[in-house]
Amino acid sequence: MIQLAEQHSRTDRSADIVGKYENMIETEWLLANKRGGFASGTLTGVNTRRYHSLLVGSLTPPAQRIVALSGCVETIHTQSGSYNLSHCEFDPPPVEPLEHLPISFRKDAGVHFEYQANQFNMTKSVYLLGESDIVAICYEFNDVEESFDFTVRPLAAMRDYHAIKRASNDFSIEWLDEFLTVKNKSCAGQLFLATDEMAFVEQQQWWNNFYYRQEKARGYDCIEDLFSPGIFRRTINGPVRIVLWAGFGDAEMAQKMTGLDVDVIIDDIKLQQRQVLAGLKSKDPIVQALAVSSDEFIIDRQADRAKTKSILAGFPWFMDWGRDAFIALEGLLLCTGRFDDAANVLLNFAYNADDGMIPNCFGDYNSGAQFNSIDSSLWFIHAAFAYYRTSGDTRTFSSRLMPVVRWIIDSYQNGAKFGIKADEDGLITGGDINTQLTWMDAKAGNTVITPRHGKAVEINALWYNAICNAAEFYHNKDAVAAKHFSDMAEKIAESFRNCFWNESGGCLYDCVTKEYKDSSIRPNQIFAVSLPFSPLTDVQQKAVVDCVERELLTPFGLRTLTPKDSRYKGRYQGDTEQRDAAYHQGTVWPWLLGGFVEAYLKVNEHSKQSKKKCAGFIEPLLNHFRNDGCIGSVSEVFDGDSPHRPGGAFAQAWSVAELLRAYLMVNS
Repeated sequence: MIQLAEQHSRTDRSADIVGKYENMIETEWLLANKRGGFASGTLTGVNTRRYHSLLVGSLTPPAQRIVALSGCVETIHTQSGSYNLSHCEFDPPPVEPLEHLPISFRKDAGVHFEYQANQFNMTKSVYLLGESDIVAICYEFNDVEESFDFTVRPLAAMRDYHAIKRASNDFSIEWLDEFLTVKNKSCAGQLFLATDEMAFVEQQQWWNNFYYRQEKARGYDCIEDLFSPGIFRRTINGPVRIVLWAGFGDAEMAQKMTGLDVDVIIDDIKLQQRQVLAGLKSKDPIVQALAVSSDEFIIDRQADRAKTKSILAGFPWFMDWGRDAFIALEGLLLCTGRFDDAANVLLNFAYNADDGMIPNCFGDYNSGAQFNSIDSSLWFIHAAFAYYRTSGDTRTFSSRLMPVVRWIIDSYQNGAKFGIKADEDGLITGGDINTQLTWMDAKAGNTVITPRHGKAVEINALWYNAICNAAEFYHNKDAVAAKHFSDMAEKIAESFRNCFWNESGGCLYDCVTKEYKDSSIRPNQIFAVSLPFSPLTDVQQKAVVDCVERELLTPFGLRTLTPKDSRYKGRYQGDTEQRDAAYHQGTVWPWLLGGFVEAYLKVNEHSKQSKKKCAGFIEPLLNHFRNDGCIGSVSEVFDGDSPHRPGGAFAQAWSVAELLRAYLMVNS
């Protein structure tokens, strides 16, 4: 029987293998296409989430995503026995040796898992096409010293990516030309499988009780059954590359799989990556790696028979959110020189504006634009002016974006949805005890976790910047408009200081209503310093930065609440209610590090010493990007308490964007 190469001394080998397995199963990978589709998993090959899959396709890109091909079981068959190169976790867990783990993993145009045995070496590679829901799974055998049979058993889920599948009579298979087609009559779309290098043997089976440990930890259903149509089989007696193709869609999609060449696909993916890097001014490999990662979040959205660009907030479960898109836009697109894409994202959301408000998100099931935030529109204005300053595209900004900016300003000034309106002091107020309109929007049932109705500090920092940007834009263009906005800005700045400055705390109140001033120490105040225009005095700005550094800074971003607060939650874990209770009550958000670095550099006049210190602030997050969590991406959140375990979505757009932006600020 073929044996895997020895990697550990026999005395502590078992413990070493278990430790390696647990480390690898906590580390994830991601490939994404332009349709909202993706492939993802762990470095062990074990799926620990309902979202892990070799192919998640989209019925109406980027919405209605379907887990099509959950995975494959790869088995080596010899005269003396068989063993699996792949691993799965079941409930109850079987007694299964963990000897056959990949010896290495790498990611470039695809992801690659290296296996080593005494009689062969094998590399399993996964490539996801950029414009289609098609994946190539390649098995390349080298140094083959003994003949053996190799089988691949595909496991199909064919269900909504938020759901769990149990065994049923809904599945069927048939051949469509050279494609094996798997259908689930309760799910739209079909799974197509094809290979020229292996023979198919029909063995329809249900594999039961796959266990997803991450779903269990999150309080969700965690047991799934998967359907297998049979096995693909090949005798291996020398070096060979086998390619198994999988596609999701309709018969037209199947035709796209005809005649595909994996080498051409790899070249296409590499070309796309080179195009992403073409707009970069930096040759720094860290910048290039972050830019390639950024591209995974940029997708095509259908709009009136035409495609436009949008930004997915994160993987594996988020759609495109306005707030996230505009916070991420500067890092993902402007810092990487992708100005046309940036304009398309802005125009996409502007096109869907209503009542002077920008959508906060688009529904996962084509439910249309949704409006339930106070800050998405203000972040849109911030991103639009950043685009204007960075790209120099005066025509697009003046003719297509500035009218929307004016519409938003007028709507907020006079009154918009959710009671959003400028108060007599010029500051923006909005919402009530039952609404969550800011980014700290968690609820546990009907209970608002972080009530922030009234005048929120970052909302009014963004409002002040919107007015200052408008005044600057009209300077030397329209004297009347310039004076109007300059007068507004002067009034807002004075009101901001009077309303939010907490003299005894040397910081800013987080939220103010007619009844109270919330003195919770939260990171939202940092934007009153980091944004281009600050309503604060120099002394106040320095005090805010000092407070945030002292109370909230961690190696992976800013806590959402100081640990000194009795409401502080140091661990982001448990079921939905427990996680929501911690989401903005101490949990660390890496995207906030961008604003902090910007504010820190500003109050220290961008000195060499301040840049060196900021480089230290972001280094742990760079290590996370390189080595753990999701390789080549940045997690949504981290625990507030050390060791700050990553959590939430394993790849978050604004986390990557603000890390890239912060890195460029430090190294400029």
